[in-house]
Amino acid sequence: MKLSKEISEWIKGQVRKAHKKGIVLGLSGGIDSALTAVLSKKAMREHVIGLILPCESHPKDKELALKVARKFNIRVKEIDLKNIYKKFCEIFPDASRLARANLKPRLRMAILYTFANTLDYLVAGTGNKSELTIGYFTKYGDGGCDILPIGGLLKTDVRKMAKELCIPPEIIKRPPTAGLWEGQTDEGEIGISYKELDSCLDAFEQGRSPKIDNRNLEKIKLMIRSSKHKRNKIPTFKKK
Repeated sequence: MKLSKEISEWIKGQVRKAHKKGIVLGLSGGIDSALTAVLSKKAMREHVIGLILPCESHPKDKELALKVARKFNIRVKEIDLKNIYKKFCEIFPDASRLARANLKPRLRMAILYTFANTLDYLVAGTGNKSELTIGYFTKYGDGGCDILPIGGLLKTDVRKMAKELCIPPEIIKRPPTAGLWEGQTDEGEIGISYKELDSCLDAFEQGRSPKIDNRNLEKIKLMIRSSKHKRNKIPTFKKK
């Protein structure tokens, strides 16, 4: 519980430092957004709003998002992005499945910042350390935010804290998914379980050799290298 209090105090400090009034975040029905919302609520009390932004999403996403909001008394607003998404797809009919999938979090980011600008709030991202390290996020989509409250927590740490804060078990046990397409799951797309990924990342930090299959080890290293551009500051030409 000590760590959750530290994160909540950190959120409060970031809002004050930016001279803002509160936090806005996307509530997806997943464990990461649920934990971020609860930590933000503890930090900012009434100055938190969770946006439910379905975009051809599974009905369960909204159901679980509302479940968290009701349990922790978090203010929510729903905006269905399906029609906006379809209009964009009409403009780019030949877009690949990945390009179409990445459009969804980018549309959500635009809505989050519209609310943030209007309310004078900060946008809290919901990415965790596991996903950020391997680049499993959409650049200028769910990666577009002002602060990352759980960005220092591995997925296994997220699950542990979610239990401590009494987030509904149904959300904790649910297979993580970004809802990019029908049947998509995070572990299925990454190709490695979070347990194995986290053990590898932890070993890297401790200077130990990861005890995982060599093929998966190389895959993780490749994901870290190839996604470096997502985490780095934008290269800027400097006149000599």
